[in-house]
Amino acid sequence: MEGKEPREPNFKDGFERLVCQEDLEDEEHQNYHQANRINLQVLTFSMGRCRTLASVSMMVLAAALLIADIALADQYKKHTDAHLTSADVEHIGEEVAKLQGAYHTAVESMKGAQKQLNIERDSQTETIFELDHQTKRSKDYQVQIGQLQWEVSTMRSHLPIISDGCKYCPEGWLFLNSYCYFYPFSARFGLKTWQQAREFCQMYGGDLLVIDSKDKENSTVRFLMKNKNPSSSSDQPFWFGLRGLEGTWKWLNGAVLTEGFWMQGQPNNQNNNEDCAAVTAKTNIFQAWNVANCDSQRKWICEKVSSTQTEPL
Repeated sequence: MEGKEPREPNFKDGFERLVCQEDLEDEEHQNYHQANRINLQVLTFSMGRCRTLASVSMMVLAAALLIADIALADQYKKHTDAHLTSADVEHIGEEVAKLQGAYHTAVESMKGAQKQLNIERDSQTETIFELDHQTKRSKDYQVQIGQLQWEVSTMRSHLPIISDGCKYCPEGWLFLNSYCYFYPFSARFGLKTWQQAREFCQMYGGDLLVIDSKDKENSTVRFLMKNKNPSSSSDQPFWFGLRGLEGTWKWLNGAVLTEGFWMQGQPNNQNNNEDCAAVTAKTNIFQAWNVANCDSQRKWICEKVSSTQTEPL
């Protein structure tokens, strides 16, 4: 068995160790204190950092616990609200029943009020209809009264003429300028065609009026204006003794018309065969004639010689 060789003593090495032992101890001691200071600083830093982290962690934990506590309290409140007691349910049922009763009562009251309203509305509608009817009747009566008042006024104004006319003219005719004239102002005489009007005049010994001068035109139109019906909305035309055949206008005696007092645009010869002339109450006596169909119905004016002209002087 092979053994280890004995190491020779190294006096030099040992001497060096011995010589520097004190220095080494001083150096080690110095290094030891320096290391202790470093470790103490590291430990102090580590402990401070740990305390900061611990504080932050505690704050975060406290905040989390607070949030959790609030959330749990809210959930508890909702849970408590959602689960009512039987007494609460019974109380709510009673309130609902009261509200339903009040609702039905209100509905019945509303139906009754609506029914009464319909009755009042129907009654009011009937009253309105009756009022309209009575208003219309009143207006009709006013028109009739106005017509009668006008006829009475006209007859009164004609009394002197009629009283004289009774001596020389047929009953109801007017005596003017030694001639007898008939104006059927009253509605009871109605309307006639041109030929019917002429036959009426001839039945009393006269004929339709001949307006063959400006003076006669003036007296005729002025008389119509004076006795114009105020209730009439338009001018009433009167037949007189002028008719036209194919554009030629002649008087009853066959004389051709030389001067006419036509309205603007007249005569228009609207009928190719025969037209008749009518006179109306116009402020402008020179535009008082118009053309009309001879078969249409109008008022008329008759003229006849008075008995004074036939009596011997």
